Amino acid sequence: MKTFDDIQISRPQLAKAYLAMLQSQLGRPIALFAPRRIGKTYFLHNDLTPIATKEGVLPVYADLWLQRGFPLEAINYALETALDDVTVPSGAVGRIAKTPVKAIAGVQFGEEPQRRPLPEKAELRFDALIVKLAKASGKRILLMLDEIQALATASNGDAIMASIRAVLSNRKNEVCAVFTGSSQDALSQIMSSVGAPMYQFAQILDFPFLDDDYLQLLIGHFKSVHIKKSIDLADLRKAFEYIGYKPELIKDIVKEMSAEGSEDVEFALRKFITSEKQTTGWNANFYALPTLEQTMLVVLSHGLAPMAKDTLAALTRASGEMVTISKVRAALDRLRKAGVLAKSEGIYLIEDKLFSGYISRTNTLKHVQGDKKKLPTK
Repeated sequence: MKTFDDIQISRPQLAKAYLAMLQSQLGRPIALFAPRRIGKTYFLHNDLTPIATKEGVLPVYADLWLQRGFPLEAINYALETALDDVTVPSGAVGRIAKTPVKAIAGVQFGEEPQRRPLPEKAELRFDALIVKLAKASGKRILLMLDEIQALATASNGDAIMASIRAVLSNRKNEVCAVFTGSSQDALSQIMSSVGAPMYQFAQILDFPFLDDDYLQLLIGHFKSVHIKKSIDLADLRKAFEYIGYKPELIKDIVKEMSAEGSEDVEFALRKFITSEKQTTGWNANFYALPTLEQTMLVVLSHGLAPMAKDTLAALTRASGEMVTISKVRAALDRLRKAGVLAKSEGIYLIEDKLFSGYISRTNTLKHVQGDKKKLPTK
């Protein structure tokens, strides 16, 4: 029996458009930006991979969060796995076919000449793997690097980015690439900072959110379960926007509505964001931070300027220590590197809108301002 968890939406036309773009601009990758949990990784695996395979391109996926401290090793591991799949087929028949024959009717043959082993140094190994995999497969490689903003915080990130750019440029006939990023701030730092190794290298595109087609599938399945009930599309669209267009979260909300036989989207959304399973995680994340960072998040969740004079005074009162602009900048930088904050057009924002809402609901301005009535908003 079909369930809500069976509902997925495919976007083959979008995958074809991206692949055509890569084929028309040899040596230049595309970078897809969208916040976390809106379906980028699902798209790479379930839409782009099959389309690329059908078009005779060999897709290779690497999650750079797999080894944040050593992202190039994660890329090389993905390439080595793909090389194994090409040169060592699965199944006994495939392995036998690839096994060299050493003797026939008692006649011994010499060893087949072997290429020198792959370099140990990660940057050189990356280049060698691209060449070897392209030759072994007879196909152009589609290298899909998920969460590429991890390079911004890697200890040798600049060197890795320089290597990736060099290989993708020099081996443009053998490889093309798609990057994804869930931090606009970090992605801009990598791709748009003058002097950075990848400055203006990739074409940055906004990865589109799912639209009403996905919501209609959820509504349709709700109707199939509750024949005489329905969910208002406009209400569900508002809830989807509020939670940041995260498909799995809106699916969870509709599943809860179905379990209770409720058509009230607003009530279901409110129940979802105040549920213990949501608030427990947010609470743990918030109180794991130092006091100054906690207070900074309260300030930002209420839309206040973190370096305004009155805000600094309030931060000093709340934290129990003298808070200066330099300390605020350092705290903001730590929060950015931790992936909690983003900076857009000079304004600091809490990346997760739901986390921001939780902080503002549970920490009023009294937590920051002490006896003052209100902090300035500018």
